[in-house]
Amino acid sequence: MKAITHLYILLALPLLLLSCVDAEEYDNTCRDNMEALWKIMDEHYCFFTEKKEQLGVDWNDVHARYAANVNEKMTRTQLFEFLGNMTGELRDGHVNLSASFDLARNWSWKEDYAANFSDSLHRRYLGTDYKITSGMYYRILDDNIGYIYAGSFADEIGEGNIDEVLLYLAPCRGLIVDVRNNGGGMLSEAQKLAARFCNESTLVGYMRHKTGTGHDDFSAKEEQWIAPSAGIRWQKKACVLTNRSVYSAANEFVKYMKRMPAVQIVGDTTGGGSGMPYSSELPNGWAVRFSACPMYDVDGNSTEHGIAPDTPVSITTDDMAKGVDTIIEKARTILGE
Repeated sequence: MKAITHLYILLALPLLLLSCVDAEEYDNTCRDNMEALWKIMDEHYCFFTEKKEQLGVDWNDVHARYAANVNEKMTRTQLFEFLGNMTGELRDGHVNLSASFDLARNWSWKEDYAANFSDSLHRRYLGTDYKITSGMYYRILDDNIGYIYAGSFADEIGEGNIDEVLLYLAPCRGLIVDVRNNGGGMLSEAQKLAARFCNESTLVGYMRHKTGTGHDDFSAKEEQWIAPSAGIRWQKKACVLTNRSVYSAANEFVKYMKRMPAVQIVGDTTGGGSGMPYSSELPNGWAVRFSACPMYDVDGNSTEHGIAPDTPVSITTDDMAKGVDTIIEKARTILGE
């Protein structure tokens, strides 16, 4: 049994997997920067097969089209846009090209969908007397339901801080963990929080590693387990709230929580971004980042394109006008049953 307790992977942050192209193979020209970028991704990106099946993206065809149009008269901003368009063909939120002046990205995984989150509604439910620790906002709602908002896993969450939160919320009859708009961070922190919702080691999914430069060169699926925390663990019903802006490490958190007893996922399908990122550098110093290790749920299905909730709910226009968060209210109903 392989526990993911030991995986301190940064998702949606600076990465542990790093490489550079062979300096002797490429010069700092427009064409060589394009060729280097294409080759780096060709050898390490992990979703080419999925992208071809689902979106019709042929990476060799992408090369042919862009190689025919690159030229040495491009300014740096023109080249950046050109290369950003090339990586954008994959329509992957984890594929980013970054320079000192811009970040090329594709956020269609969230921009093309309903937000299902409102800052004004969120402030209404939190009020002004909420508590804050380790990036978590928490309080007891007026129907004795505990509420935690975890908007990011970018910073370390202290085990003692989680103990304090759960101890404070212990009298509540149920708990809402709201991760809407959580774009990711450290996988270790997602695992740390999920470990408070199980009493025995729980299989939560699988991952594979790249073993060669071919598009389908991967290891066998390796099990991912969550071991129960030695600290305070939640023993009552809980709901995890989601929307399309739940991505990367937060997407993994939702995957874990779907396996926890007495937990329901409520809201919208998550944004995905399940691949463990990989980072490299072009001859001109621009950084590129993309997914290199795919992850799967317990049924062996890729979670790259999101995880469906147990109870689909969207914020309605009528509720919005009334100052009501439809997703929170549905979770309160479930926990009150």
